[in-house]
Amino acid sequence: MKEITITKREEGQRFDRFLGKYLPGASSGFLHKMLRKKNITLNGKKAAGQEKLNTGDSIKFFLAEETIDKFTGNAAASESYPVKKDLKIIYEDDNILLINKPAGMLSQKAKKEDVSLVEYVIGYLLSNGSVTKEELLTFHPGICNRLDRNTSGMVVAGKSLAGLQIMGEAFKERTLAKYYLCLVKGCIKETSHIRGYLKKDEKTNKVMISRKMSEGAAAIETEYEPVAYQKELTLLKVHLITGRTHQIRAHLAYLGRPVLGDIKYGNRKMNERTGTKTQALCAVRVTFLDIPEENTLHYLSGKVVKLKDPQIIKQFDALDKSKNSEENHPA
Repeated sequence: MKEITITKREEGQRFDRFLGKYLPGASSGFLHKMLRKKNITLNGKKAAGQEKLNTGDSIKFFLAEETIDKFTGNAAASESYPVKKDLKIIYEDDNILLINKPAGMLSQKAKKEDVSLVEYVIGYLLSNGSVTKEELLTFHPGICNRLDRNTSGMVVAGKSLAGLQIMGEAFKERTLAKYYLCLVKGCIKETSHIRGYLKKDEKTNKVMISRKMSEGAAAIETEYEPVAYQKELTLLKVHLITGRTHQIRAHLAYLGRPVLGDIKYGNRKMNERTGTKTQALCAVRVTFLDIPEENTLHYLSGKVVKLKDPQIIKQFDALDKSKNSEENHPA
């Protein structure tokens, strides 16, 4: 007999779906048969499988160890996850954590051999005891929003099933606000609320922006306001209202204000002149809006999490000083 206890990270799942994750090699027919015969019980009683699991629930498997090993596969338990010592955690509680993702790191794997922020998050949680190898059999911590590989800044991750599900829904339903800083070509002195339509070309992984709706296009909205500007460059604060693929970069480029360092939608001459090789776009702030009182994450309502001293501001200041130096000391 084997017994496991449901943790806070795993609660909220249907019992049969939990069993499907814990014993991925077993068919649903086999699992329901074991439930009917009470070879698998919930809190010492016969269960149907539709029950919602709660923290502290006891599950007992009256199965041979060989059977459990066979159906478990132990893939998740044997997989190794890297520990990144300089992973920058901005905020953390029992359900979520916010990480400052550096430019160049994938948010999620693109290929099986990739190492992404997801693997680093799991490695971090394993190293500090927030999650165990056995828990990974039934619940995988993951990220709730994605940033492009060369975009830096805040990514929200779920440590518990509730955190992962509620934050994922919040991004989908826009019940939290996301703000970015970016450096763009030109001198912008006024705020603006811009709208348009975005269509993605899956073959090129590139998007096209238009003013009019077309088949397959999605409506987009972006707000921005200038924070500071030089003669040929503006530091913009951007409120991403809709969160489509490459939205900020493509939308601003469409308006003739490409992001500095962007090799896909940007201005090559500007990038070469400034020596910028990574796009100057950073997610700097998340504001949690109203979360219902009955919701597990209600305590986050109204909370604002910001990056302290984002590198992009220093980059803007450095470019300004460099330009002034060139003007004062021409070759």
